[in-house]
Amino acid sequence: MWKIKSLSQMTSLEFYQCLKLRINTFVVEQSRIYPELDDDDLHALHVYHLNDQNQVDAYARVFLVDDHIVFGRVVVAKSARHTGLATALMHHIMEACRQLGSKPIVILAQEQVVGYYKHFGFKTSGEPFIHESTPHVKMTLEDY
Repeated sequence: MWKIKSLSQMTSLEFYQCLKLRINTFVVEQSRIYPELDDDDLHALHVYHLNDQNQVDAYARVFLVDDHIVFGRVVVAKSARHTGLATALMHHIMEACRQLGSKPIVILAQEQVVGYYKHFGFKTSGEPFIHESTPHVKMTLEDY
């Protein structure tokens, strides 16, 4: 079951499961040390999927920054990868973006998933750079 909620609409268990998935993937699996929990969580729309066991197995957050929309922390649980869940997550991310208005989307994509985002019409801008200990590329999408 897909959900798009603000932090105030989420249960504490839902938010805990989202954070656990993010930390297990970005900090533990990818061996990155950075502040996973930040103030963007407070004003983001949280997009997530609950599987048949009522566990979060896909997640992203979407929020406004000045004149554009940002999404990030895009993750699918290791056990649910290569099942089509990532594509479904992207469709729900785009739905959340539309809820925030018709503003350009600007993301910082990990270098290894740039090709994936290009399939959805994102274009790279600039050279790769290190963000939170990992190579990233700035990408934008104007029309969606």
